[in-house]
Amino acid sequence: MSLAADKAKERLIKLGIKVAESGLVVGAWGNLSYRVLKDDAVVITPSGMDYHRITVRDMVVVDMDGQVREGEGRPSTELALHLAVYRARPDVLCVIHTHSPYASALAVLRKPIPPILEDVAAVIGGEVPVTEYAAPGSRHLAVSVARVLEKVNAVLLANHGVVGVGQTPEEAFQVCQLVERAAQVYILATAVAPPVVLSEEEVARLRKAYQTTYGQKEGVKE
Repeated sequence: MSLAADKAKERLIKLGIKVAESGLVVGAWGNLSYRVLKDDAVVITPSGMDYHRITVRDMVVVDMDGQVREGEGRPSTELALHLAVYRARPDVLCVIHTHSPYASALAVLRKPIPPILEDVAAVIGGEVPVTEYAAPGSRHLAVSVARVLEKVNAVLLANHGVVGVGQTPEEAFQVCQLVERAAQVYILATAVAPPVVLSEEEVARLRKAYQTTYGQKEGVKE
């Protein structure tokens, strides 16, 4: 494979450790992938390996049909989900699936996270919806997640966890962190009173401002 694929492997290994140490996953649960446009391929974490033990040789490279091109490990059991998201969202270059506790609590309740925080509205694009339940690793789950992520950058998987996406690994990680924080704030707020939800107009304004004027936009895309 290309140097770009090798760099993607190293980047995902480092990010996987950050995801684990941030408390978004436990043990070997969850998975990460990175699309390498130059090779029309996807680098994905191996199935069932602790993030602190994964090496470059364990990382798996597949084509867009899911055929393994490189790697000694077996690809994540959620490979179909990752590929479905990339097909639905050509702008997305990284997909992260986590099992963070507060977001998973709402996923168990089948409750979406409304746009109650400005950073969530800006980065995620509005409400974090919940998919209908589907078995992990199934085509049903992959199709359901990809359909929802056509409009926003994060989704809760019913009785399961979270999927967050981004144009870079760092952005996808930030999305997953924001979902967990929003879930925590939502749960705490509802213990006091019904939260005030941002209007659709304000969500759209915040999203547009984030996409056009926030941060150092020049040269962000890879």
